[in-house]
Amino acid sequence: MTTTPPHTFRGKRAALSLAAVTAALLIGLPGTAQAEPGDDEVDIDELTQRAEDLEESYDGELIQFTEIKERVEAAEEDLEEVEERLEASRAGVSTIASSQYKNDTGLDPALNVMFSSDPEEMFSDAATLSYLGQSQSEQISGLIDTRDEAAEVAENLQLEMEEAEELVEDLESQREDIEERIQEYEEEQVPETPGTGSIPESAKGWGWDGATPRMAAIRDEIVMQYGAPYPVGCLRSSADDHGVGQACDFMMSSGGAIPSAENKALGAQISQFAIDNADRLGVKYIIWEQQIWQAGSWTWMSDRGDNTQNHYDHVHISSY
Repeated sequence: MTTTPPHTFRGKRAALSLAAVTAALLIGLPGTAQAEPGDDEVDIDELTQRAEDLEESYDGELIQFTEIKERVEAAEEDLEEVEERLEASRAGVSTIASSQYKNDTGLDPALNVMFSSDPEEMFSDAATLSYLGQSQSEQISGLIDTRDEAAEVAENLQLEMEEAEELVEDLESQREDIEERIQEYEEEQVPETPGTGSIPESAKGWGWDGATPRMAAIRDEIVMQYGAPYPVGCLRSSADDHGVGQACDFMMSSGGAIPSAENKALGAQISQFAIDNADRLGVKYIIWEQQIWQAGSWTWMSDRGDNTQNHYDHVHISSY
């Protein structure tokens, strides 16, 4: 009877174990399945449709949902890119496993024990990787790193999707109340000159006279109560509420600088005043320090690149 030489048997076992490790690394990818929604998972397209159905009720774009949707789309693109790299890395490590088996070269017997106990932990140990050639070690380490990156991106995507779903459900629950409030705002008479001549010229910035009566009333009440360290801007040519006079920017610094501690505190006071009086004044949303307040909750904004775009140097207030 012919027996398999011990060193050949060990080599094949090690090679097969390496192939098993490769499979384990590639099958057990937590979170990557979240890219395509199943029956119980969140569908961003369905949420987008629900958000669009709400826009008329909320008098325009749901700016919070738009921010989250953009992050979801970016995360989906990131996941697609990292999964392409994962497939490439998978192919490389599969070649290593196949080569070890076909060539009958085997691995150090000590590795066989470690493969059979906890292969992922073994490959994560830099000391153990020294048993393998440098190129092979780098490929296996790369696979592990890419697997972990894919899991992290998938988890972030899932969290963004869940936040989008929670926001839409919250807005839907408030829909009737908001519709009734907007109707009341439309029927309410707002004074054309709420400041009654008491607003200092130094507070009047670009587009001051272009604010709608409601936005002017909100603006003037804030300026009369808190002052204006820098000119307040309102109407300008843009696709947002500024373009129709339904928004003003209460500047807390100039030239895109971070406000002083005093003006930062003032911006927080103005923001909180607008929240506390949102129903009475008809405040639609607020943006301050890279966060958006709408319908009773705050949402983080994506980084837009500078202090002005991220609203660290001014409080943006939009009205119905």
